[in-house]
Amino acid sequence: MRFSPTEIAGVMVVDIDPVVDDRGAFARLHCPAEFADAGVEFVPAQTSLSRNTAALTLRGMHYQPIPHGESKLVRVVRGRIFDVALDLRPDSITFGRWTGAELDAAQGRALFIPEGVAHGFLTLEPDTDVLYQIAPMFEPGHGAGVRWNDPAFAIAWPDEPKVISERDASYPDFAPHPGPGGR
Repeated sequence: MRFSPTEIAGVMVVDIDPVVDDRGAFARLHCPAEFADAGVEFVPAQTSLSRNTAALTLRGMHYQPIPHGESKLVRVVRGRIFDVALDLRPDSITFGRWTGAELDAAQGRALFIPEGVAHGFLTLEPDTDVLYQIAPMFEPGHGAGVRWNDPAFAIAWPDEPKVISERDASYPDFAPHPGPGGR
């Protein structure tokens, strides 16, 4: 695996190194030792699948606030998405900034998203399946989010969503909360 830092602290693009032969290909998708060697402590506790039937389906921007924060490794296993990570950690040097990457099943690229960073995606093809590896276990009742088109972040989505949940469409404008030192 190859790990490439993004412009958001702690967010990494993870590329696979498939072994290809006449049968097809085989690739490692997660290895705790390789992640640790790259400076990322991540051992998934849960794996989830998001199945999306329509192109231009938007999910996000979701996160779990501390102390219930989650890290995620997001990978497309069918189809293609524009994946976004938005830094909501008040003490981060990249607070309020976002990064996006196109992920598709053919290339096997993943995006690692640390705790305190909101996540969302827009499907670019119909019948797109997104695999999440998550640590620690999801804590029901602690989910939060920010609106996908909040002008405070100006995320440059590649297209307007055609399918979006009522909840994701109606998050209020972002109001930053003071960090441990106050602001």
